Amino acid sequence: MAEPIQITRSLSIDPTEIEESFVRASGPGGQNVNKVASAVQLRFDLAANTSLPEPVKRRVANLAGSRLTKDGVIVITANSHRDQPLNRADALEKLVALIRAGVHVPKPRIATRPTLASKKRRLDKKTNRSAVKRMRSRPSDGE
Repeated sequence: MAEPIQITRSLSIDPTEIEESFVRASGPGGQNVNKVASAVQLRFDLAANTSLPEPVKRRVANLAGSRLTKDGVIVITANSHRDQPLNRADALEKLVALIRAGVHVPKPRIATRPTLASKKRRLDKKTNRSAVKRMRSRPSDGE
């Protein structure tokens, strides 16, 4: 049995939950690119996963965006290297980074009021800008 993939100290995923398929990559590689399937397509079933808590799953699904299928499967493609093992490692790194980002709980924003000084600065800037625009216009006959 393979060793679990550590996400954080207390959180890990089972490697059997990850499915890898190899496809032909586009890009550099010369004639070799047509013969060797070096690109990796990694699939991780987020919906069926039991090791991740529900709030983490929701955040990861949100972060995954278009990489998440309707069935709740995250699909990550790695083809930046000409070597299959490097692409496998790259795809796994991307998945771990995505889940780590989902583990982080965003700090709620606390609404604050603008200070009196910042209000005064804003109004002074508006007054100055208004004066600049007024100076650009033609003088009126009434003055």
